[in-house]
Amino acid sequence: MRYQRAELPLKLDGLASARDFFAGCFAEFDPRREILWVAHLDEDARCLHLSCHEGDEASAAFPVRDIVADALHHRSAGILLAHNHPSGDPRPSDSDCRVTRRLATAAEALDCTIVDHLVFGGGECTSLRQLGHL
Repeated sequence: MRYQRAELPLKLDGLASARDFFAGCFAEFDPRREILWVAHLDEDARCLHLSCHEGDEASAAFPVRDIVADALHHRSAGILLAHNHPSGDPRPSDSDCRVTRRLATAAEALDCTIVDHLVFGGGECTSLRQLGHL
């Protein structure tokens, strides 16, 4: 399922603004299901497009090909990712890190940067960039 917010262009120019925005996005969904949000940004960190990919209790879809196609279509300069862990553990899994690196490599071919990948769980948020994974 995909969404595009009407209040665009939203500016997501830092960890605090991204964390606050995505926390509100997750509030709209069942916290027992894993959800991936993808924000495509321009050079000034304004949101060009927002998509949502629903998963189940164990994982969310991470459609690398679709995300890269959207980046090409919207001419994204950056991509900001956020997903939740229904377990309540905000630490990224090995799989989270691997797929994020895979997406970063693909996006780099389009001169597009993965700005960050935030993992929400138990009322906390972890940044893969701050952990050194990006």
